[in-house]
Amino acid sequence: MRAVGDDFLDVRGHGFARVAVCVPQVRVGDPVFNADAHQAVLERVHAEGAHYALCPELGLSGYTCGDLFFQETLLRTSVEALARLAADTARWNLVLSVGLPLVVDDLLFNCAVTLYGGRPVAVAPKAYPPNYREFYELRWFHPAAEARATEVTLLGHRVPFGTDVLVRATHLPGFVLHTDICEDLWTPVPPGTIAALSGATVLGNLSASNVTVGKWEYRQDLVRSSSAKNLAVQLYSAAGFGESTADLAWDGQGLIAERGEIVAATERFSLGGNAVTVDIDLRALVEDRLRQSSWGQNAAEYGHALRTVDVGDAADARPASLYDRLLRRIEPHPFVPADPARRDVRCRETFLITSTSLARRLEALPEDGRRVVLGVSGGQDSAQALLVAAHAMDLLGLPRSRIIGVTLPGFGTSRRTYENACTLVRTIGATLREVDIKLVAGEMFTSIGHDPSVEDRTFENVQAWARKFLLFSLASREHGIDLGTSDLTELALGFTTYGGDHMSHYGVNAGVPKTLVSELIRWAAEKIFHDEPDVAAVLRGILDTPISPELLRLDRAGEIAQKAEEIVGPYELHDFFLYHFLRFGFGPRRIARMALHAFDGRYPLATIRRWLLVFLERFFANQFKRDCLPDAPKVGSGGSLSPRGDWRMPADASAAAWLAEAEQIPAEVGERRPAAPPTLVEARARARRRRR
Repeated sequence: MRAVGDDFLDVRGHGFARVAVCVPQVRVGDPVFNADAHQAVLERVHAEGAHYALCPELGLSGYTCGDLFFQETLLRTSVEALARLAADTARWNLVLSVGLPLVVDDLLFNCAVTLYGGRPVAVAPKAYPPNYREFYELRWFHPAAEARATEVTLLGHRVPFGTDVLVRATHLPGFVLHTDICEDLWTPVPPGTIAALSGATVLGNLSASNVTVGKWEYRQDLVRSSSAKNLAVQLYSAAGFGESTADLAWDGQGLIAERGEIVAATERFSLGGNAVTVDIDLRALVEDRLRQSSWGQNAAEYGHALRTVDVGDAADARPASLYDRLLRRIEPHPFVPADPARRDVRCRETFLITSTSLARRLEALPEDGRRVVLGVSGGQDSAQALLVAAHAMDLLGLPRSRIIGVTLPGFGTSRRTYENACTLVRTIGATLREVDIKLVAGEMFTSIGHDPSVEDRTFENVQAWARKFLLFSLASREHGIDLGTSDLTELALGFTTYGGDHMSHYGVNAGVPKTLVSELIRWAAEKIFHDEPDVAAVLRGILDTPISPELLRLDRAGEIAQKAEEIVGPYELHDFFLYHFLRFGFGPRRIARMALHAFDGRYPLATIRRWLLVFLERFFANQFKRDCLPDAPKVGSGGSLSPRGDWRMPADASAAAWLAEAEQIPAEVGERRPAAPPTLVEARARARRRRR
């Protein structure tokens, strides 16, 4: 049998755990039927590879039993149903939580029982039974605070009893479970919040929430909010078809949320048993808790030393191949929402963040200094900066003629980009200026004795410096500021000339990744300039133009020869790498596994590995450029690279450990590579071999 983590595809070795929310069909007062219904749904999620399954409140008895809860027969048969369920799942490597009424010290409690390996391992009584409107639970059940015992004998085992019990699955790194029941989640300070601050990462709420119009949306908000504020996974399972409809209705809503996002949901109003299974990202959760210092401060103040039960030594008989496929969606473009409505909102928000930030910077200048000079290349970054500058001028009530769009033709400027640049500046209403850099660059080549026929790094850098020298000079003459155009992706890769295009008086794109720049231009053409066909047309033309610094001469056909993505790799891959490296601190091996799933076959593993190595090498080698970035607004929660903001890193830090881990990524699916990252000694040895 394949060990966990010894294969690159196995998601268990990358910090994921598979969980399920189950909504079995129920028959009120019939624990035998209910145990069978639970078993049927649990068999399904177990076959799908679930490590944990959550079932509804009082699911073994039914929630709407009323005064039948006082009947000895119902209480006894509910425990017998629990025993059957424990025995039937004993050989499964599955933690599961089910609901039933339990008598403890002659008091009746509404309980969540967590089972593993054929035995109960924790019992959590409901902390806050509701007693208002349609709810009348205090007629039958005592709140947890009234319990006298801290342990209970159940199915022949002494089991921790209380709201202060955590279940840690030792075979799932980072999985620490706490359960509470229905109303507990709706209170101002839920038991799950205290548990999360005390170490729980997975919060399970067994519910029997009846449905009314619009209530499902409130539940979603509640579950999403709990997972967000607690930096946790919140599971929620509400009772479904079969509960009494004498006065209430039931929709069987099951939800799984992770750090503020609903990642899975059951179909509501299903007449049969229902369930949903998804892989949760425990490593991302732990990384978020490491970074969010205020969460740690809150945990220090309100967290408690809770009792912990360790489970997880049983062998898993399920085939390891179950875990070769990730059961969750990972966005291939994390900076650009896939949903069109959310994408439009993201673009509008980004556009307003950058334009109002520029307006504020201009407002801080003397009135006669509120002018913007920027190089317009006919490419995407400068087009986006020009659109932002135009809106900033509009916000300040200043004429767009105060924007001086400078086209700087050089050795690699194509007719296509030149015409794009000139047309865009004119149609926007800015002032067009043209300064040919070849003369200035040629004088520099002569001064330093460089042969301009040799297209090397010096040939490229001198042109970039000539551009910036001319832009700064023009900004000085016009009493304005030079507006930078470099984007977040270029800064991460260092694909920008130090002291050249990476420098400016203010940068509006520095927090915007390349994939979002492209989407912003597309959005502007469709939404902002749809009634200005000339502007929309040139923006679409810019999107169709290959991305290039245009620092090498054109090919024989007069077309762009220097294409950025042929040099550094696909920008969509680099933005994926950047987001998960910067936002969560994930290692190369995990990032590659996630990328393989996210892009769903568009890039083979060898391609992902190749460009990930390029990303890591360039990211570490170019920190010195980011150490002296001009001011620029942070745009997204994915982070920025400002040395004054999100990212602080020594320019001489070694990339050896990251590169060594990336080199362990197999070149193709199925190739075996060691799962563990290299030791520091191994990483240094590999770095020495590369230097030789």
